[in-house]
Amino acid sequence: MFMRSRVIVDFMTADPVRIASDAPIPGAHALMREANVRHLVVMNGTELLGVVSQRDLYVIETLAGAEPESAVVEEAMSPDPYVVPPTAPLGEVARTMLEKHCESALVVDGREVLGIFTTSDALRALAELLANDNVDPEEHDISFQ
Repeated sequence: MFMRSRVIVDFMTADPVRIASDAPIPGAHALMREANVRHLVVMNGTELLGVVSQRDLYVIETLAGAEPESAVVEEAMSPDPYVVPPTAPLGEVARTMLEKHCESALVVDGREVLGIFTTSDALRALAELLANDNVDPEEHDISFQ
């Protein structure tokens, strides 16, 4: 039986929520709550500038002397996100995210942002793959030490 390779486009969240780099931090929080997401793709028009996570926003808010009410997304974002093509193998992306301690990978085709693959997507992929492989995760004693 031929099994199609597992690529990131099959497991990503398509059409991720975007925000402008000059948007205020409180607006980013509101957008995350409204969309029920923890990552926003930071854009300047059609140009990808970075990614901002809920954790990034909290860090900027807790810096000594910070004024989060007047801060903008650009000040909190990660300007060099992990970017992969839609054909990137799922295992390779997950392994790189683990090694680099990345919370997300942006799926980009040319200059177009197609999606985002987050740790939540990785867990959903794992659950789906285990279910499809008829593996009962409860039968395995998995220890993370």
